[in-house]
Amino acid sequence: MGIRRIFGSLLHYMLPRKRQGEGEAVNEQDSEIVLKKHRISTSTDNKNTGETNSSGTSNLGVGNSNIKGSGSCGEPTITEMAFDDGKPRDIDEDLHSRQLAVYGRETMRRLFASNVLVSGMQGLGVEIAKNLILAGVKSVTLHDEGTVELWDMSSNFVFSEKDLGKNRALASIQKLQELNNAVAISTLTTKLNKEQLSDFQFSLPSALCIIFSVLWIYRFVMTLEDAGFDVAIIETGDSSFLERHYMSRFFIFPWAVVFTDINLESAIEFNEYCHNHEPPIAFIKTEVRGLFGSAFCDFGPEFTVFDVDGEEPHTGIIASISNDNPALVACVDDERLEFQDGDLVVFSEIRGMTELNDGKPRKIKMHVLTLSPLMKIQLLSEAINDPGDFLLSDFSKFDRPPLLHLAFQSLDKFVSELGRFPVAGSEEDAQRLISITSDINESLGDAKLDDINPKLLRHFAFGARAVLNPMAAMFGGIVGQEVVKACSGKFHPLFQFFYFDSVESLPTELLDPSDFRPLNSRYDAQISVFGSKLQKKLEDAKVFVVGSGALGCEFLKNLALMGVSCGKHGKLTITDDDVIEKSNLSRQFLFRDWNIGQPKSTVAASAASSINPLFHIEALQNRVGPETENVFSDTFWENLNVVVNALDNVNARLYVDQRCLYFQKPLLESGTLEFEGLLEKTPAEANAYLSNPNEYASAMRKAGDAQARDNLERVIECLDRERCESFQDCITWARLKFEDYFANRVKQLTFTFPEDAATSTGAPFWSAPKRFPRPLQFSVTDPSHLHFIMAASILRAETFGISVPDWAKHPKKLAEAVDKVILPDFQPKKDVKIVTDEKATSLATASVDDTAVINELLLKLDQCQKTLPTNFRMKPIQFEKIRGFDEYVPCGWQGGDDFEDDDTNYHMDLIAALANMRARNYSIPEVDKLKAKFIAGRIIPAIATSTAMATGLVCLELYKVINGSHKLEDYRNTFANLALPLFSMAEPVPPKVVKHQNMSWTVWDRWIIKDNPTLRELLQWLADKGLNAYSISFGSCLLYNSMFPRHKDRMDKKVVDLARDVAKVELPPYRDHLDVVVACEDDEDNDVDIPQISVYFR
Repeated sequence: MGIRRIFGSLLHYMLPRKRQGEGEAVNEQDSEIVLKKHRISTSTDNKNTGETNSSGTSNLGVGNSNIKGSGSCGEPTITEMAFDDGKPRDIDEDLHSRQLAVYGRETMRRLFASNVLVSGMQGLGVEIAKNLILAGVKSVTLHDEGTVELWDMSSNFVFSEKDLGKNRALASIQKLQELNNAVAISTLTTKLNKEQLSDFQFSLPSALCIIFSVLWIYRFVMTLEDAGFDVAIIETGDSSFLERHYMSRFFIFPWAVVFTDINLESAIEFNEYCHNHEPPIAFIKTEVRGLFGSAFCDFGPEFTVFDVDGEEPHTGIIASISNDNPALVACVDDERLEFQDGDLVVFSEIRGMTELNDGKPRKIKMHVLTLSPLMKIQLLSEAINDPGDFLLSDFSKFDRPPLLHLAFQSLDKFVSELGRFPVAGSEEDAQRLISITSDINESLGDAKLDDINPKLLRHFAFGARAVLNPMAAMFGGIVGQEVVKACSGKFHPLFQFFYFDSVESLPTELLDPSDFRPLNSRYDAQISVFGSKLQKKLEDAKVFVVGSGALGCEFLKNLALMGVSCGKHGKLTITDDDVIEKSNLSRQFLFRDWNIGQPKSTVAASAASSINPLFHIEALQNRVGPETENVFSDTFWENLNVVVNALDNVNARLYVDQRCLYFQKPLLESGTLEFEGLLEKTPAEANAYLSNPNEYASAMRKAGDAQARDNLERVIECLDRERCESFQDCITWARLKFEDYFANRVKQLTFTFPEDAATSTGAPFWSAPKRFPRPLQFSVTDPSHLHFIMAASILRAETFGISVPDWAKHPKKLAEAVDKVILPDFQPKKDVKIVTDEKATSLATASVDDTAVINELLLKLDQCQKTLPTNFRMKPIQFEKIRGFDEYVPCGWQGGDDFEDDDTNYHMDLIAALANMRARNYSIPEVDKLKAKFIAGRIIPAIATSTAMATGLVCLELYKVINGSHKLEDYRNTFANLALPLFSMAEPVPPKVVKHQNMSWTVWDRWIIKDNPTLRELLQWLADKGLNAYSISFGSCLLYNSMFPRHKDRMDKKVVDLARDVAKVELPPYRDHLDVVVACEDDEDNDVDIPQISVYFR
């Protein structure tokens, strides 16, 4: 019945929901796009229809929103039951795990209910829209009245030559929709007016009227049906009808508008409307003009920031609270506290004064909760005349923001007077812009600038029409993050103007005006800034990109649009040994859900080629390291122009850095850090014994220490006492482990140290921060208990190569199997020594009896082996990287070195279950699976906005590298924090220079001698430089020393032959040189530290 459907939609709309779906964009006519989307539903799958609003130009795609009926879904899984805290699972944690690590659930929910309008779909607009769609806002409206031009092709990754002449918004929607089908994307192709901005915001009273009206109608219809009437109501055919036409208008959801291509007069008009609207509409004006960019934010008259910096609140453990007024709160003595006067704190788990556990913040005299500021924000019309303090990005340019503030006003006036932008290379246009700037500056009176820097304004005028991709990527990240702040209150917003330039990226040589002329190519916008000569260098560049994850995808998009390696002699090589996972899709925008499981580098290369068909790119699946130097050979490195790192682990980044230093190649570095951690390695230890029992036994006897004894005991336990031959054995093992870890050990601990135990000084043993534990009573009706058994038994089965039956994940059948387990009686033992010193090691001290014990254990192990099947081997499980989690983990698993994110392998299920059961022992709040991932370090916090910004900054440096004539002071290292926001740019530190006679060198230098020299020729080559070599070594082997008379016999031997004979080294066929370290002194016997010397023998 239609009314039931509307009522169901109403309830569904009021509740948070998981934002998932898939669909495709279908062109129905030139001015209309309907997006077919299918959200989670149960018994019905209605076909969606596109609805066109009253203006005929805004078309919204939405999806089904049906309520799951009782009985329409299957039984919940054990995992779902274990982590069910009564709250709706409205966030796809597999997809948004990295983003959740940054924002948290509440911020994500606000974000998922946010509507955003992006006006201007050139390069900057599409970058902002991309980042917001990946973030998962509720809806994005794309507005643009213009059509796609060839000029747009160098900055907009969604356009192709087939789109030339089409409306920009309509040409963008399909590819943007592919990024996240859970976001409703619409287009607006006519002139925007103020009233349209509030189409999605109506007052709460209006919403309540509609709610009560629907409820009344529903009750009326039910009454008629109960009376026997056959009520016929016309159905909409789509449960999302109400959402599209009513609910989105009646509820006040966050709404933000971003203008990327608007004149100042119109911007002021829109800003005043948004600022004074009730509730306020967040307003952002931003633009990129060549190598210059600006942003202005106004989130309303007053804007509350709920979390200023995103840092975790400080916490402290309370020892006691007095009954005084005001009360004195004493914390444990050995804890360093970071509280300050006036901080607000929230108390929890207080006993004896439970009224403090109400969750209310209380002001104290000592930082647990950050009180966010209430910000007073000016209108654009006010701030343009009184901008206040500017956010600095480059501290070497203190005077730059006020000048750019004038320059952007001057450009707006220039365009309004002439109806066009300044022409690149036109000195007449540049002088006119300078004159306008001078006039505005003079009108400022006492606030005028002393110098308006005509040279800088000239550069500004020449590139004013161009939207460069690196600048669009950078500002797309910054502005995208500001929209998130406006919608969520998470992090401190930009206040209020921000200006940036990278004029240092321009070619150092003077260019002729003819160099800026368009060539009727997709790079014309970039040519108008840098000239055609640098464009040719970019196209012929040979580039190596290491990694194709989030950073790698952004880099490939940027490089393709810039035309890097798109020429006849250019080539880009990208490598990544990883495959695509679901969690990648929220940041690594070149991938789609149908790419899951495919190689990252291959898919990314294919997607980048679709952005620019001229892109010469080769995709490899090799890890970069010493083991692949046959792939990435000396010749490969020597032929490169630049290396771009897009890695997420330290070791690989250090290796690439070392190779770039060795081959003297520029390295543009960016990336994220990995986390360390290991679990037990019993299966690998068992396999080491089974592979070669005699050798293993010999090694254990030789070690003869407590570690060897402990290893043997664990191997015997695994292969004998706890060996599993069926899945029921695995369940028995898991159940016994539960009883051991969470019941028996606790019973023993509390028996040895009862609740009233005292220390040797008479102080209570169980005093803060110690908590008195309680043993757990296992119950098959407790989903968390059953969850532990399921995860542990499945992984145990995998270790022994036992197949897992389907019923293992069925709660009732698993419970029946657990009930079959017979538990031995447990009685606490007297005189058990329990280590209470946190610094104590877990191994017993080695003793004179170790040798005898080891021999006895080896004898038992030999007997145990005879009972095993022939060629039996265990299957060690490579756990994902876990940070600081190495206690109470059952033997049978080991930690891995590679970062993975597979939620189907039960690794995190076990870890979360272990953590929660231990937390339950000590009455500590339990965490869900996602929080467990954060704590374990398996999830590296990451968001698309920061990735986009970082790659944009790197590509600005790439212009300088490819040009090849910039000084060191022209380059920039950047640290940026989008949460604060904070930008810190600095020049790189120059390397130490060593001088000798008329020569000088640094760590970047490597001396090369070719033609396969003899030792005598190498010594003479050094002598010609005024250096007396007295020692030459290769690796750890000494090839020559002047103090050894016998070494004079080696003088006429080839250096490479000496390396083979003395060092016994086999040089691989792909290696054409070897490196020697030479110790030298000058004619005055002073040691001279010279560079490494490469001797080429091929």
